[in-house]
Amino acid sequence: MPLYNGERFLRRPVESVLAQTHADLELVVVDDGSTDAGADLVAEYAARDPRVRLVREGRNGGVAAARNRAIELARGRYVAFLDSDDWWHADKLRLQLEALDARGAAIAYAGYQRVAEDGSPLARVQPPAEVDHRAMLRSNHIGNCTGLYDRERLGGDGRFLKVGHEDYVFWLDLVRRAGRAVRAGGDEPLAWYLVRKGSVSSNKLRAARWQWRIYRDIERLGVASSAWYMMHYVRNALSKRR
Repeated sequence: MPLYNGERFLRRPVESVLAQTHADLELVVVDDGSTDAGADLVAEYAARDPRVRLVREGRNGGVAAARNRAIELARGRYVAFLDSDDWWHADKLRLQLEALDARGAAIAYAGYQRVAEDGSPLARVQPPAEVDHRAMLRSNHIGNCTGLYDRERLGGDGRFLKVGHEDYVFWLDLVRRAGRAVRAGGDEPLAWYLVRKGSVSSNKLRAARWQWRIYRDIERLGVASSAWYMMHYVRNALSKRR
């Protein structure tokens, strides 16, 4: 969990991790130079529950650096991500681990519910039962708050790049390496994604520019292929917000 001035929404995400029915876990929180009391709140949880680990970076390096630091510190075989304003269903980890074992996969994801700041539900995102790299190029089917991967099956970790849509680039790379990823939890959402006013991703024109650069500069696709995937990506992105 990367943390930067997230005190306002922090309790629900942390408590949703500690309430998991798969209780053999650690929560690594990397404080990215916060100026509020969020890190102190995490320290209170850590004092009560040894599964919580707080790392204070001391300066703001950005969300990609914070997540990479957490990956380096994580001691478990499986790695999952949760931002400091999103939260999980209590069975999220259990159902995903069962899905990985049952289907011999290295990556699991799930459907999730988008929620407004006032608590009102927005669109529910229900990804397909299985995706490969081509499907991920058409749409980001793995909400970062739902993704989980098996380091052993995958043969190592991924790294977040300091680019726009850094979570999408991360999962694109992991799915390419794994060959496929599978959905856990059926039709029920296993995570809740808070849509905050003025968030970085809320600027649609900037997000479109980021997406084009991913196709051209990171995936190294030609203009025609990039345009084809871009058309599908925009259509799928709009459907997530209905």
